[in-house]
Amino acid sequence: MDLTPYVTALRDDLATAASVGDEQTARAGTALAGALEPAVRLALQTALSDLTAEISEKLDDRSVSLRLRGREVEVVVDRDGDPGPGAEQPSGFFAGPSSSPFAGPGRGADMGDISRMTLRLVDQIKGQAEQAAAAQGMSLNSWISQAVQGALRDNLGDRSRRRWEGSWDPQRRSEEPPAPPTPTEEPREKPTPPAPDDRPGRDEGGSGVSGWVRG
Repeated sequence: MDLTPYVTALRDDLATAASVGDEQTARAGTALAGALEPAVRLALQTALSDLTAEISEKLDDRSVSLRLRGREVEVVVDRDGDPGPGAEQPSGFFAGPSSSPFAGPGRGADMGDISRMTLRLVDQIKGQAEQAAAAQGMSLNSWISQAVQGALRDNLGDRSRRRWEGSWDPQRRSEEPPAPPTPTEEPREKPTPPAPDDRPGRDEGGSGVSGWVRG
């Protein structure tokens, strides 16, 4: 679907409305109409995207999505189910959410409220993602949504595992040096009583006294 005729019609209508005024107003209207072309294209694409999303909600076994081909918009209807036997099966990350490391919950999971966003991809990556989505029998929007869910789940799992491994690491525990032994108090030696020859007065020139003392 080429949006150029719709954009051109809007631009001509705006220029015609501006030509009612003076020459300066007409020039300003023409310049404004040319500047609004990208915004008008984006608004039309957004309206079509909302329309396809609403149609997909009404269908049970099909989903409708938009694909950009240069400046044209292509409406794609995908059937929910397994791909045909002749469909090419991509490998690696582009094998799709069910076999990639970013696997998320399957179709039909309760995702709560839905928010719309604009995603810009390189043409080569976008083409590979479209092939992977087609091989999985889902729309590109659903495929990207499940890939993001799986990436968030894996990220949370890795962080929890790192916290658990950091709190108890057998290798680190085995490499820690053993604790030093607790010092024990040595028993104190009892003082040795002096020998009889070590008593004062024996070798210091004094005189000893011996005898009986009457009580």
